Amino acid sequence: MKQVLGWIKLHPYSLWLLYYIPYLICFMLLEHFIDPVIIIHSALDEMIPFNEYFILPYLLWFPFMFGSLLYFLFKDKHYFQDLCFFMFLGMSISLLTYLIVPNGLNLRVDFKVDNFFAWMVQFIQNVDDSANVCPSIHVASTFSIMLVVLRYPRFKHRLLANLGSATIGISIILSTMFLKQHSVIDVIAGIMLSVVLYFVTYHLNWRRLFYSTKLHFLAD
Repeated sequence: MKQVLGWIKLHPYSLWLLYYIPYLICFMLLEHFIDPVIIIHSALDEMIPFNEYFILPYLLWFPFMFGSLLYFLFKDKHYFQDLCFFMFLGMSISLLTYLIVPNGLNLRVDFKVDNFFAWMVQFIQNVDDSANVCPSIHVASTFSIMLVVLRYPRFKHRLLANLGSATIGISIILSTMFLKQHSVIDVIAGIMLSVVLYFVTYHLNWRRLFYSTKLHFLAD
């Protein structure tokens, strides 16, 4: 434990990861207390068939997100900070949107639970209802990781890393629609949010917002 605390003291920007504590608290409170007033729907949603096998890339979101954060945490301080600012700001804006404009879906379909993949889909649907969907945090965070990876110049096999990231990211984004967890509208909104925040992250000096505060260590 002393070694871990010592490492954190030497690398205080690692405290960005504590963002997940208030994020999860806010997300759960919204899930519990806020009911959707707008139902998101697109005609394209009806054209996308349900497919339980997409649960695999859907769940891949978790290792993709945390793996990317940990990679940059240990490999490149500035890219880690950029990814945290980029992705966490998108998550925060999404939560605020859910609070101001509560929204949800009515896309889920009845399906037979006759294999492991269908059982996993049922489990996910039981713990994650159809509220708080637009913009999709699943999509916005995935797209932000893809964009940061594409910018990173120091991968040993950069082309392979870029192709791998794009393949994983696109499969995760598609999975949200094939599992009926998100509408096409949610996906487009998540991508658009990430595009805007990409400009904010890399074309505006976001670090100066922290330099005059006690949180300057997050940007140093």
